Amino acid sequence: MSVVDKVIAAVTPPESEEDRREARSKASAAATPGDWLAQILDHHRAIESAFAAVKQASDAPSRKGSLKQLGVLLTGHANAEESVIYPALADGGEKTHAGAGYEEQAMVKIQMALLEKLDPMSQDFVDKLEHIEGAVAHHVYAEEGNWYLDLKQKAPPQDQMLLTQRYAEEYERYVGADALA
Repeated sequence: MSVVDKVIAAVTPPESEEDRREARSKASAAATPGDWLAQILDHHRAIESAFAAVKQASDAPSRKGSLKQLGVLLTGHANAEESVIYPALADGGEKTHAGAGYEEQAMVKIQMALLEKLDPMSQDFVDKLEHIEGAVAHHVYAEEGNWYLDLKQKAPPQDQMLLTQRYAEEYERYVGADALA
């Protein structure tokens, strides 16, 4: 973690696990089976599980394989949000949220590339992985806490259907249709 990261973390402590659970619960209540929000929530859970798999891997080849799977999920999810959901946020008057989303996901992509260069069994690797996981958790909290609830309320039904279709297409284009199976 850089000095700047440490200062930011000290000044703006992360939200609590209880806050995250509450945000997830509200987002889950707003989602309908198969819609764009339900898909995103499924992807968020899959990403959380993929982080756990990397940390639980007991040898370098397993950890590298788990890291690769995590990277595919993160990139596919980010690409779908960046192509479909963030433009809808901006169109709905939430340009600041959309811009923050793009920036945060770009930083995770950069950090993941740097992580790949580290010895997967080293403490530096674990520290960087945990830093990335924390950034992703904060990003997910913002999305589930209010960004996506606002979009769910503001976008008309025909736009909701289009978001659902396009999000699924973009995710599948990168990750594949059976990624969560």
